[in-house]
Amino acid sequence: MIKLQVIGNLGKDCVTNTVNGKNVINFNVAHTEKFKDAQGNQKDKTIWVECAYWTDRTGIAPYLKKGTQVYAEGTPEVRTYPKNDGTTGISLTLRVQNVQLLGSRGAEGGSTYAGGESQGYAPQSSQSSRVTSPNDITEPIDDLPF
Repeated sequence: MIKLQVIGNLGKDCVTNTVNGKNVINFNVAHTEKFKDAQGNQKDKTIWVECAYWTDRTGIAPYLKKGTQVYAEGTPEVRTYPKNDGTTGISLTLRVQNVQLLGSRGAEGGSTYAGGESQGYAPQSSQSSRVTSPNDITEPIDDLPF
């Protein structure tokens, strides 16, 4: 089995369809990588991944909006299609098995969203995700629960 993991921003709002009685959420994810060419010039390269999420859990669809950062994982598929100039185009498609909302551009307070097979779709407060520092620990360190 080949597994593909993608983190990026949605290029447009998702589209929910029903195909042969099954729900599918289609969306595309872009990741832009910055690099320097041989002459030292800064360049950007954007990779687009088309995603198909076949699920009965369509509650995540309203949150899949343009600009939202997501994590998606699943199995990759390469598709070919005829282009207008007569040549054959190739696209990378991901058959999504799990998707998680990481947030959106311009989200204030660092709010994040969790989604996917085993999690809810409600916003989580940024205060609840506070990392405990070693100075906050008041229990003896040798009293581990395992």
